[in-house]
Amino acid sequence: MDHTPRSTTAPTHATGMVDVLVPVALDQTYSYKVPRGMELKAGDLVGVPLGAREVLAVVWGENANPDPRLHNRLKEVSEKLDIPPLKPELRAVVDWVANYTLSPRGMVLRMCLRMGENLGPERVRPGVRLVGDPPKRLTPARQRLIEVLSDRLLHGKSEAAKEAGVSAGVIDGLVDEGTLTVEPMPPPAPPPSPDPDFDRPDFSPLQRAGVDAMRALAANGTFHVALLDGVTGSGKTEVYFEAVAETIRRGGQSLILMPEIALTGQFLDRFAQRFGARPIEWHSELTPRTRARNWAAISAGTAPVVVGARSALFLPYANLGLIVVDEEHDQAYKQDEGVHYHARDMAVVRGHIAKIPVVLASATPSVESEVNARKNRYQRIALPSRFGGQHMPHIEAIDLRREPPARGRYISPRLAGEIRKAIEKREQALLFLNRRGYAPLTLCRGCGHRFACTICDAWLVDHRFRQRLVCHHCGFSMPRPHLCPNCSAEESLVAVGPGVERLQEEAAALFPDARTMVLSSDLITSIETMRSELAEIAEGRVDIIIGTQLVAKGHNFPRLNLVGVIDADLGLSNGDPRAAERTWQLLNQVIGRAGREQGRGIGYLQTHQPDHPVMKALIACDREAFYDSEIDLRERTLYPPFGRLASLIISAGDRPSAEGLGRRIVALAPRDERVVVLGPAEAPLAVIKGRYRFRILVKSARGFDLSDYLRNWLAVCPKPTGNQKLEVDVDPQSFL
Repeated sequence: MDHTPRSTTAPTHATGMVDVLVPVALDQTYSYKVPRGMELKAGDLVGVPLGAREVLAVVWGENANPDPRLHNRLKEVSEKLDIPPLKPELRAVVDWVANYTLSPRGMVLRMCLRMGENLGPERVRPGVRLVGDPPKRLTPARQRLIEVLSDRLLHGKSEAAKEAGVSAGVIDGLVDEGTLTVEPMPPPAPPPSPDPDFDRPDFSPLQRAGVDAMRALAANGTFHVALLDGVTGSGKTEVYFEAVAETIRRGGQSLILMPEIALTGQFLDRFAQRFGARPIEWHSELTPRTRARNWAAISAGTAPVVVGARSALFLPYANLGLIVVDEEHDQAYKQDEGVHYHARDMAVVRGHIAKIPVVLASATPSVESEVNARKNRYQRIALPSRFGGQHMPHIEAIDLRREPPARGRYISPRLAGEIRKAIEKREQALLFLNRRGYAPLTLCRGCGHRFACTICDAWLVDHRFRQRLVCHHCGFSMPRPHLCPNCSAEESLVAVGPGVERLQEEAAALFPDARTMVLSSDLITSIETMRSELAEIAEGRVDIIIGTQLVAKGHNFPRLNLVGVIDADLGLSNGDPRAAERTWQLLNQVIGRAGREQGRGIGYLQTHQPDHPVMKALIACDREAFYDSEIDLRERTLYPPFGRLASLIISAGDRPSAEGLGRRIVALAPRDERVVVLGPAEAPLAVIKGRYRFRILVKSARGFDLSDYLRNWLAVCPKPTGNQKLEVDVDPQSFL
């Protein structure tokens, strides 16, 4: 099926009607009459009446065959917005993503329009200036305000009121008396544009081949996917910057997707150092005003480079010329709410539709990308060694069966000794444990009572810094009690297992003179705080860093030469088909933080399974052995990328209702020898937020149109009723 909208500059309403798509949870378009004198074409943004309210919509095409019986009942388009129309390329992306993911087109469109708020020209902000004499009645508040405005320059009204500590009414009173005047604030100056020749780096001989390939890729300007496959510290960022520079020279826009945009202060600094200016940012932490301003710049083509989270993929670029997906293996690219899509895969789709190059960058490529490179579907651009001649970290296993830590401790004696040596040499050490909080479980020594979430099938995690027990799935929390609620025993509650907070407690006891810092997502109060903490580490003001997977996200710590992984086996036993891949990627990335600038890095893996294929591949630094083994396993079991998966999650307020709907859905599955339907079975997390969950897993051959199969299947299935809910996830990444 061809989902590409018609591209036309001529008005689309020869019939006097247009079909519009509304950014709400609907798949269909609605027909409206075009008022006399208004010209509309596909892509135009319009306001239309929908029920009792006025909503934003996009013209999706002409209604070529209107029903004559509806002509007199159709409402008219209210207005045409003075905003650049959505290009045919983006409308085709909306249709494609909706079709593939089985999502309503309106929900995909919603991501393109930032949910419709603050679209259009930026509103004029009022400013105030001191122009007259003080009033006869001079209150302390008026006096403070006049002092703030004594320079007789134009100040923003709200900013002046805040600085003087007065209400807006004080300003209005002085305006009425002629002391102040109100003038429109001038629009902010646009940010400086990145200069592709601002600071061109000197590349190593090994990097130059990659640089030449990047420049050629951007100069060619057609659809092509390249896998920039470089070890940690090899300079991947600087290399793909050359593709960005070439795109800027050619007048195109570049999109750089990052998995954790809120934590990329170092990246933005490196960009500014290379190009003389920072890029436009796009992520959830932007203020509404900045978000609207950036959206307008992207749409108008005045934003040459955008660095954003996965949602930036759906913005209306005026002239998109390049997409870079940094850390392409990261599971944060998967959107698990609303429209279930994988930003890496959809970036390739958008590149294909727009006919532009796509760069996927990683030190540990996903198995899917590795297979595509081996089959020459993607061009591999390899950076096999670190920049500046630095060696890759040496990796050793600490077999916890033979070298266990002391009872109640989690840092083995050998690792503790190596940390002490690092501190004595004024180097930094990183202790990695992918578990937030103090302990994953709290129980009573007297009766064995375990603290569980009241509405989820999960234990409560002890967070000592906050003095609360917290569910990581629904957010429920409660104060940490002093008595067991089951047997009323005092001082009987014990924390079982380690989290990063407990690890810091142990490190402080072992190394009392060392400066420690915990990096964990639940402890971040703001982006500014996080970037300040990362700067402290980079400047050497921290001796021992204790972190979750947050520390694996591409940060550069110059003095870090030692990494200790406390529980290297943690991710290997959760029943996830991608468990081995994710463990290998995560531990590679974490250990890759060591030895990037000076000295030789070393990583210690505390493990109970030193002979596990993942551990053996890590210790031997044999990535080919890992990929060969994992690819062979996937091919034999027909798991992605050699087969396709879809997950159907049925949930309800009670178990029989969820299970009953799941069984009725499975009973109606079309018979096809290329498809295997498994379930319904209780999801591994059987209850979340008080909702009982059952999962149906659908597995098919790689070339099979699984989306179409699901669409036809669900069309004959009973619809969820009451509090039942059905979620469809094509290409699932989570199996919880």
